[in-house]
Amino acid sequence: MLSKESLVSPGSDYYIYTPSTQARELFLCPMIVGRFQYLPGYCQRRNSLDSFLVMYLTRGMCQGECGGRRFRAREGQVVVLDCRAPHAYWTEEGWEAEWLHFDGPNARGYYNAVTEGGPVVTLKNSCRFEKNLRRIYTQFRENIPVREAMLNNYIVNLLTELLVGRELASSGAPSAGIIEDSVAYINEHLSRELSLEDLAAQASLSPFYFSRLFKRETGFSPHKYILATRINNARFLLRNTGDSVKSICFTVGFTSESSFCTAFKKETGLTPSQYRERLREPQTERASDRKSKAIPGNDAALRKR
Repeated sequence: MLSKESLVSPGSDYYIYTPSTQARELFLCPMIVGRFQYLPGYCQRRNSLDSFLVMYLTRGMCQGECGGRRFRAREGQVVVLDCRAPHAYWTEEGWEAEWLHFDGPNARGYYNAVTEGGPVVTLKNSCRFEKNLRRIYTQFRENIPVREAMLNNYIVNLLTELLVGRELASSGAPSAGIIEDSVAYINEHLSRELSLEDLAAQASLSPFYFSRLFKRETGFSPHKYILATRINNARFLLRNTGDSVKSICFTVGFTSESSFCTAFKKETGLTPSQYRERLREPQTERASDRKSKAIPGNDAALRKR
């Protein structure tokens, strides 16, 4: 459909899509997709719209605000907005953009992750992002039969490009590099005692600042991260080796079997031995099921004789 919106250039087009019930439950879905040329003076203000917006600027510059955050974007950048919140975007000089309104069960999670550093993302290489956005646009412009699973795939791919682009942009920050080194150190020395003071010294930071930085970058306190890593390693060894619980306890860095069992049960609801036995149950049940099913068959065969 051609736009009739004021201060949008003639020839700008958009396409509205109504996802199936199944798609709404399972997938990320396109709601509206289009390509607009916005003329100088254009301004859009909304209180709410039931979707999230990804807008890729192919020319010009725009300004806006969403969720109390103001932004400015230029050619080659991507704007990501939560249109459920009051939002606005405008231009004094005009801009062109390819855009997509989308929604779905995981849309909020993707939005939060992508916009953690702000609503504007700069991609060093936008080729894959553009390719997936244009696939969605072309699907509707050319009336190609809709395959909702593929549309979900295109949206996931373009959002993943934004996530990776955001991570690459922030990886150059000193704090990110420091914590990456600390995480690598933890994994390499998991069987040793790892105190906050030792980790902070290894990063050349005070324990207080290191702890805050670690929580900001990983979402865990250093202690919680070490504990979760040890429990995850213990799960793997319980599943895939015949090592004793005591041996696994020291391999993953616990100082006593009792502290290991207590921490493991608190995390999983099972002791290490119970966890291992629970993994064996399906195989035991399948074997007993086969045995029980074989007996009636044998009896029948004997009766026939």
